Amino acid sequence: MRNRIIWMTAAALGATLLGGNGIAMGQYPSSGQSQSQPPARPPAPKPLSLDNATAPAPVNAEEDAAFKVFQDSPVTDLKKKIELGEAFVQKYPQSRYRTIIYSTLTSAYLNTGQVEKMEEVGDKEVELNPNDVQVLAVLGQTIPRVINAKTADPAKELDKAERYAKRAIEVTPTVPKPENITEENFINAKNVTLAMAHSGLGLIYVRHAKYAEAINELEASVKVDPTPDPVNYYLLGLANTKASHFEDAAAAYTKCASMPGQMQATCQKGAEEAKKLASTQLSAPK
Repeated sequence: MRNRIIWMTAAALGATLLGGNGIAMGQYPSSGQSQSQPPARPPAPKPLSLDNATAPAPVNAEEDAAFKVFQDSPVTDLKKKIELGEAFVQKYPQSRYRTIIYSTLTSAYLNTGQVEKMEEVGDKEVELNPNDVQVLAVLGQTIPRVINAKTADPAKELDKAERYAKRAIEVTPTVPKPENITEENFINAKNVTLAMAHSGLGLIYVRHAKYAEAINELEASVKVDPTPDPVNYYLLGLANTKASHFEDAAAAYTKCASMPGQMQATCQKGAEEAKKLASTQLSAPK
């Protein structure tokens, strides 16, 4: 359902921006823990954006044809999509289509494990289109999840991710609905974007040991997400444990453990430990 909603939303937004060309947009991933590679998902060429009315630069027939080849390439062949996108922006660096290419590449690089390239091209897209809320959200969620001991400047990375996530949260509710998609599909697409942004902020606050703030953001994420990410319930359990809210921690871990995937065993253990703490220690007031 989530993939279909976002692809339909993207097609409508693509038509709004480019005068009738439907642009497919795939699902940004729900990643695993910060040290894990996010699971592969379809790429996301067309952003949710406030900039749909921007006047496009002139397009020549050759550039238009090259973009159509890129647009028509299968979303299941990420290697080909990346090759075509990279070749396009190299040949047409000032193209009116480059925001769509950058948005596509952001997701495609992430889904193929090329996180550094994802961040590089995502930064370019945000600079070009600061209202691309889905790129803002995917960077805001992913950057804090992939930071590790080898990250050169983690504080700087977290600061950037925080700016991106907050910007996505600020702008997403103001994105107008195109006429040719349903209200339900558009709302769900925006909720997915908000869920990623709140998730990113939640993890950032966990990393900063701001557990009350983390709990608020992670609760907001799972509340609006049409298909909640078990990682967010794990993080919610962790934040509540650190805040000495042991019953809430047990509930979050239990929810995570009920969801299929690689987090089940970890969350089941977390739930058991939180229940023990709830029975042996006083919980902190909320």
